[in-house]
Amino acid sequence: MTLRPYQSEAVGAAQEWMRASVDPCLIEAPTGAGKSHIVAALADWLHGISRGKRVLCLAPQKELVLQNAAKMRATGADCSIFSASAGIKSTRHKIIFATPLSVKNSMSRFLKEFCAVVLDEAHTLSPTVLAIIEAMRRENPNLRVVGLTATPYRLGQGFIYRVDYRGHAHGDDVARAPFFTKLVYRIDARHLIEAGYLTPPRIGAINSSDAYDTSGLVLRPNGKFDERSVDAAFVGHGRKTAGIVADVVAQSRDRRGVVFFAATVRHAEEVLASLPPEMSAMITGDTPNRGAILKAFDDRKLKYLVNVGVLTTGWDCPHVDVIALLRRTESVGLMQQMIGRGLRLCEGKVDCLVLDYAANLETHAPDGDIFAPKVKASGTGGGGEPLQAVCPDCSHVNEFTRHKDYADYQTDENGYCLDVFGERLMSEYGPVPGHYGRRCFGMLRVGERGEYQRCNHRWTSKECPQCGEGNDIAARYCHACKAEIVDPNEKLVADFKAMKRDPSRPQTDVVVSMTVKEGVSQRGNPTLRVDWVTPYRQFSTWFQLQPTHSRAMADLSRFRAATVDGRVPETISYAKDLDSGFFRILGYDLSADVEPEMRKVAA
Repeated sequence: MTLRPYQSEAVGAAQEWMRASVDPCLIEAPTGAGKSHIVAALADWLHGISRGKRVLCLAPQKELVLQNAAKMRATGADCSIFSASAGIKSTRHKIIFATPLSVKNSMSRFLKEFCAVVLDEAHTLSPTVLAIIEAMRRENPNLRVVGLTATPYRLGQGFIYRVDYRGHAHGDDVARAPFFTKLVYRIDARHLIEAGYLTPPRIGAINSSDAYDTSGLVLRPNGKFDERSVDAAFVGHGRKTAGIVADVVAQSRDRRGVVFFAATVRHAEEVLASLPPEMSAMITGDTPNRGAILKAFDDRKLKYLVNVGVLTTGWDCPHVDVIALLRRTESVGLMQQMIGRGLRLCEGKVDCLVLDYAANLETHAPDGDIFAPKVKASGTGGGGEPLQAVCPDCSHVNEFTRHKDYADYQTDENGYCLDVFGERLMSEYGPVPGHYGRRCFGMLRVGERGEYQRCNHRWTSKECPQCGEGNDIAARYCHACKAEIVDPNEKLVADFKAMKRDPSRPQTDVVVSMTVKEGVSQRGNPTLRVDWVTPYRQFSTWFQLQPTHSRAMADLSRFRAATVDGRVPETISYAKDLDSGFFRILGYDLSADVEPEMRKVAA
């Protein structure tokens, strides 16, 4: 098997990295770039350079496992398949292609004599995959891990690598806790199109009145759209859906294969109902005859294929030349995977028509370039003016967001604020940074195994009282010696607030108001209900006006003395009985609890 030039370069870059480091590396290869060939070449090289040790090649679906194994065998090398869904579980040969769950369920068979793990569709990075790698690394700390993906980012987490192929380290705003240390090679989809290795996509115009209204979609905290809002946007719009399908059919009159991506099963059924039945079919994750339907489509006995989330990865059908997006995706990677189904080469195929009826392109590629999407980690703020800050320790150029409180200050090359005399503005924690960044994102190679660690320089730091190491100003424990480094003043404030949140702990509050009402208990005895309002809570206490035991007599007597002539006590001491749920008065007019003063510092 002869690799294409860019495939050879990708393999070479990964080899160079793995010779020098045990840290995970990544290759970005767009759909249609021939990842299977790269996987086969890497597996064969790893097996050879390790003097015959085993290599595990993981893929999330049986289709990809079978496809990758076939490419491996095309090189003349032997390999095994270990996948329950594929109906084969063999570890006979040194190179094994497998699905993650099958491996995890037989983990003991994958611990000895393995030198590397090759991950296809590496952006999935499921807990199962991570658990497999962790278990194998306990057995072999020098285990190499190399991943391949067309979309090196995850919803809500951003990029899955820290350092790009040019050596630039991503910040947490676009790469939150990435698994891979470096993207060692990036195959540019535009280059593949220009070189004739991929079919160019063409964004088609749609009937604007037929597009779905996605403005009401509600994004949940987990980054997924709320199911009810999805139904409201896409399901039950019979006339609109019929109009959209008619538009797709009209624009596909001279096309070969049309793939619809629907939002839900009910939505897919509505789409299918508007298509010519003799030329159309629908598949979902539960379709029993899925294989037969896909074969009929591959054989061009069907022209239209409607699916719900099952044709995004692991399926190749080169003659597909129309992608109709009738669903909205929260993930830019998923959008690219869907469009990628139509980019493979096929004789006579000129381009792939992309029809978007759900504002995906407008959201993820506003400039119209589907190969340069906007990538951001959720919950990281951003959107402010960028500020470059050169690390004084490693010289890495970090790009942070300028701090809104210091927007008017000049800054030096390290990102610190300068006063009117050109001197650094100082705080209790040292020089004041003009940005929100706390720690440098530069990556430094350390140790004999070539591991990479993040530079430890912090723009603001809190010194550990035990070892003197600098720590993040919000750290409770030293990252070096693990000693507690909470400021004593902060601890007092935190303890006070914790006490005030727990009414079962005895405490004394200032009385804001007191309301007294006479009433009758459930047993018919006369009572006095007193409603208290303090700065921290509102609660009620009850007194027996005809007490029958000594404690009740004492409680009423203390209350009468404290409120003689209608006087309102200045303070009230109390605690809540967790068993009964009632509050009990412990005293009146004692000194109120006072919150410790928090020191104000600029940081």
